[in-house]
Parts: sequence; structure tokens; C-alpha cells
Amino acid sequence: MRLTKYAHACVRIEDGDRSLLIDPGCWTDPAAFHGVRAVLITHEHADHVDEELLAAARAARPELEVYTHPALAAEIGGRPVEVGERFTAGGFEVRAVGGRHAVTIDNHPNCANLGYLVEGVYHPGDALDVPDEDVRALLLPASGPWLALRAAIEMVRAVRPERTFPIHDANLSEIGMANFDGWLGGEQSTRYARIALGASADLD
Repeated sequence: MRLTKYAHACVRIEDGDRSLLIDPGCWTDPAAFHGVRAVLITHEHADHVDEELLAAARAARPELEVYTHPALAAEIGGRPVEVGERFTAGGFEVRAVGGRHAVTIDNHPNCANLGYLVEGVYHPGDALDVPDEDVRALLLPASGPWLALRAAIEMVRAVRPERTFPIHDANLSEIGMANFDGWLGGEQSTRYARIALGASADLD
């Protein structure tokens, strides 16, 4: 299984003829969609879904499948997914977890958020929910108004994934990324590595 990192929280997962893209937001290169069979969207914020970019991809590939929570699915014409649901997307077995966006302050933002567990690869979207099954690779949020470094480290310790790769990091400077990598690289419960933009990592 190959993971390719695109801008911010966008990650492509491929294995042979199976392929899907998670959270193609406003900073995503349109090339991320090339050949992709399905798209998973965690929630409605622009850094996780660019509706114009998605519409262009669907116009070029009408058979492209799009999955997200019911409210957003009704808005963009995707397939609605409920928390706990298991489904097949792009040839992969997927389970939806979580349900709500992490709170920044004063109960904001108060919107739905689905994390996706794709055959052991976990993309939590904008939340820190811990799934109740083993995780091979955690796509770990690294920055956001709702996120603290301590919370990211605690999530890794709770999930105990074999491997951890940072995402959701467009707001970090090179110094900020190095600082985050330094802290997470010291964790003993996982193998941590950063995937450069446009680069890939293969899971054993």
C-alpha cells in the first residue's frame, strides 16, 4: 500500500488498481485526482474540500465516487456515510469513526467530522478520536487552532500505530515542522517519518 502526501491534509492511498483520495482541500494540486477511483471527505472546511476542484475532477471522471457525512453529501451530491459504517471505496474497505470536529473554543467549530480507517490507515480529519481497532499507519494532524502538541503526542500514545506520518501542517513554518518532528520522533510506540509534499511512503 502506498501513501502519497499532497498539500495539508490531502493524502492519496493506492494499492494496485485500488485508489482513493482523502480531503482534497483548497491547496491541493489537481494532479492528485489523476486515476483516483474514490474521494473521502472528512468535513466541510475549505482546507479539506475544495468544491470547485472536486467538481472539475468529477466532470473529467463522472464515475468518481465521493463519500462524506450526510449533511455535506446532500450539498455536494456525494454518498452519505454514518459514524461506524463500513463500506467499500476505490476498492478499499473503509470504516467511518468519530463524528464531530475538535473544539477550538466556546464549542466552535460545531460541525460534523468523520475519520476514516482504510484497511489500517487512519485519517482522523480535524479530530483526535481513537478507533477501537489496530492502526497500521496514523496520519497525524500536526497543526491547527484546535490542536496542541501535547494532544498530538497523547493521540499517538493512545492509538499506538506501527507508523505515524504528519498531515494538516500547512500552517507550520520549516522551524515549526522541525520542532514537531523532533518531539514525535522521540516517541517509542511508533515509527515516525514525514512524507515530503508530492512524495510517497510504502507500507510493509
